[in-house]
Amino acid sequence: MPLVTPIPGTPLPHGILNACTTVEDVEDTHELLGVEWLALGCCPVREWRDPCAIDDSPGDESPGEPPVKEFCRPEVEHAAPITLYAGAECGALGWSYDEAVAHAQATMELGEQQALEAAWWSRRLTADAVDLTPEAGPVSVAQGVAALEGCLAESYGGRGVLHVPAGAAALLGCCNLLREDPETGSLRTLAGNCAVIGAGYSAENTGPGGFPAPPGTAWLYITGPVHIRRGPLDTIPDRNASVNIRTNDRRVLVERTYVVGTTCTVCAILVEVCP
Repeated sequence: MPLVTPIPGTPLPHGILNACTTVEDVEDTHELLGVEWLALGCCPVREWRDPCAIDDSPGDESPGEPPVKEFCRPEVEHAAPITLYAGAECGALGWSYDEAVAHAQATMELGEQQALEAAWWSRRLTADAVDLTPEAGPVSVAQGVAALEGCLAESYGGRGVLHVPAGAAALLGCCNLLREDPETGSLRTLAGNCAVIGAGYSAENTGPGGFPAPPGTAWLYITGPVHIRRGPLDTIPDRNASVNIRTNDRRVLVERTYVVGTTCTVCAILVEVCP
């Protein structure tokens, strides 16, 4: 049979490497080893009532200690590196080095978003999320989104990111939970939070602690903003070292390191995906 051009593909348009997140291409290898920062926006802003301006006589009772302003020490947050790779192998006689590199790079381009979603879900989202699932069990998707947005609003004053497995995404349209932002193309809730629809999330679909979702259910998460540092695409090995002289097979590997960070509280809830 004749050899033809491979069937091309396109990553899902609302995945983790799209409009809902900030993706920064970095060259500094030190940042790709992991980063840390002082959390911003997790400390509350409080109202101050001047006791001298309040006309509230305590009578014969002692007024007690005068009110004082509270200070919040910001937490140190961090993000660890995630390295993804794609490898290509074929007989050296039928495959040039450049063809092998091109095939591996195309594989990475199509699959890196899904792989990054799965890795970050299992490493970060499930690690220390607050589980909002009631004792009665999973809730409807609309109830789940409402609970998640309430949880985020109580701990963070800005826009956040809703993380949804692709297998549950269609249910978000049943109640008009999402709308497309005409300027950015992102999906947003009525509260203004962005939504990542992840194929890698569907592959994992685990709750806090890594426990799989029961049949007919899915886990949804919400976080603060998501910032992704992305390193260069490295090709390994060079042209001459790519051939195993014992088997006459050519192997080429491409890999890339990412550092994915978010801030403040991560909340999770189990929702029903079957009526």
